[in-house]
Amino acid sequence: MAIAFDLNGKRVSIEVLPDTRLLWAIREHLKLTGTKFGCGAGLCGACTVHVDGSRAFSCQITVQEVAGKSVTTIEGLSPQGQHPVQKAWLAENVPQCGYCQSGQIMAAADLLAKNRRPSRAEIVEHMSTNICRCGTYPRIVRAIERAAREG
Repeated sequence: MAIAFDLNGKRVSIEVLPDTRLLWAIREHLKLTGTKFGCGAGLCGACTVHVDGSRAFSCQITVQEVAGKSVTTIEGLSPQGQHPVQKAWLAENVPQCGYCQSGQIMAAADLLAKNRRPSRAEIVEHMSTNICRCGTYPRIVRAIERAAREG
C-alpha cells in the first residue's frame, strides 16, 4: 500500500504496510539515517522527529498516522546546519558519542518553536523525554539557552 506524506519539504510516497513504524520507513525505505533507533518504546527520544511541527517519537507512530502530514527529520531541520539549535550545539560542544544528538536537537527545536524564551526549568522539563547516555545534560541546557538568546 502506498502511503504519501511530506518529508523535509518534499512529497514522498512509499510502499509499506500501514502499521510500519515511521522510524523504519525513514531509515530503511527512505535512507535517511540521522533519526536513530534507541529503545523502540518511546522512552529515550533518539528517534524524535517533527510531525506537523510538533515533536513525535518515530518509533511509536506508524506511517499510516502521518499520511498526508508533514514530517521533518534532522536532515530537514536545516540542511546546512544553520538552525540556531544546531549552531548552539557546536558552540557549547554538546556532542560526545553523538548517538542521541539528532533526537535532542529535534526536541530542543520543538521547544524553542513553541517558547522562544524558556526558563531553565522549562528546558529541563521539556528535554526530560530525551536520554543522553554520556550525561551531557548541562551542555544541552546551555546550548538551548544560547539558542534562545542568539536565535
